[in-house]
Amino acid sequence: MESPTFFHKTVMPNEVIELLNIKPNGLYVDATFGSGGHTRAILESDPTCRVIALDWDQESLDTYAPLLEKEFGDRFISRFGSFAHIWRILKKDSISQIDGVLADFGTSQMQIVERPGFSIYRDTPLDMRMSAAHFKTTAGDIINRASQEELMHIFFTYGEERYSKKIAEAIVHDRKTERFKTTQQLASLIARIVPRNKKSNVHPATRVFQALRIQVNRELDNITDFLKQSLGLLSPGGRIVCISFHSLEDRIVKQFFKDKEQEGELEIITKKPVAPSEQELARNPSSRSAKVRAAARIAR
Repeated sequence: MESPTFFHKTVMPNEVIELLNIKPNGLYVDATFGSGGHTRAILESDPTCRVIALDWDQESLDTYAPLLEKEFGDRFISRFGSFAHIWRILKKDSISQIDGVLADFGTSQMQIVERPGFSIYRDTPLDMRMSAAHFKTTAGDIINRASQEELMHIFFTYGEERYSKKIAEAIVHDRKTERFKTTQQLASLIARIVPRNKKSNVHPATRVFQALRIQVNRELDNITDFLKQSLGLLSPGGRIVCISFHSLEDRIVKQFFKDKEQEGELEIITKKPVAPSEQELARNPSSRSAKVRAAARIAR
């Protein structure tokens, strides 16, 4: 299969800036730097604000951070690390309070295309780690070692794959004679089991690949950790803005905001998630499943 060409575009930058409510001389954290699109939008929105950008992908920081450092000087600082460790990372810089934080939970299209194991359309090792420095277990390790029941749980819970049982059975059967090493081995097996939707171009293995990526990178646990730590860092009135692409991610954010509003710690700014506009969809079709939620810290 040939790999489609992807061009990364920052998701809903105008909506993010409005929801962050940028203040003069404010300090903001872009917890998922990527290629720096949201960071740039924040820095350009006010000539006096500062941004600390985090990413657990050292290659992204090495590639894109120098451009912003040159342009914005000491208003921009980059740090290597997972947003799940945001409190610890900021503590090293003696920062205990910020005016806003943004997290885009989507996987960069560049990572999907360039890193091993993410793309169904490239035959690469079954890795799927967004950061090898943070995780040792690969997707291949899970596929070759997990029990049938464990595989079923992963595929159904994180991928909502209705054929989870059949796929897990086939994997356990086939790996007895040959270990799964590449994306194409796994994608081909799934394509034999899952009927292709004639009305959609989505590959039959998409849900399983998504489920494995979430499991390998502890994505849902990381979101929970990020939300808890970010709340403690926000100054009164400070905003937390989250962009989700999956119902499981959005559910965690929605429930956290709801719980903390009931406890008097947050005020929900977005009573319903903000969806991409028609203009955004025309500019960036990959934003179609994005949902943005925001809340503000209540002074106590």
